[in-house]
Amino acid sequence: MSIAEKIKVLIVDDQVTSRLLLGDALQQLGFKQITAAGDGAQGMAIMTQQPHHLVISDFNMPKMDGIEFLQAVRSNPSTKKAAFIILTAQGDRALVQKAAALGANNVLAKPFTIEKMRAAIEAVFGALK
Repeated sequence: MSIAEKIKVLIVDDQVTSRLLLGDALQQLGFKQITAAGDGAQGMAIMTQQPHHLVISDFNMPKMDGIEFLQAVRSNPSTKKAAFIILTAQGDRALVQKAAALGANNVLAKPFTIEKMRAAIEAVFGALK
């Protein structure tokens, strides 16, 4: 069993198309346990019920944005150890710096390729194979 098959992933993005693209890319990388949420509030509800190992979250979302969600994940004892990758538009440096200061493990810029996603995840977990 590969590392990817053991890692539970939570995708948090308010755009259905983005969630589908992220899920498809994760499946191509070998991930099997993938859950999705439409905003940070829904993502936090999922995380507190069943913590995941990896969160890939967009910045701009209704109800609870990516920064607020990151803060909630990091402040909760049952979820604070999850790896957190922020999904952002290219060149959004101020938000990337804020996310890093709050404990994001990595950044994945949109539009992304499967190889860039692999690199972002492997920078956190090591080789996926």
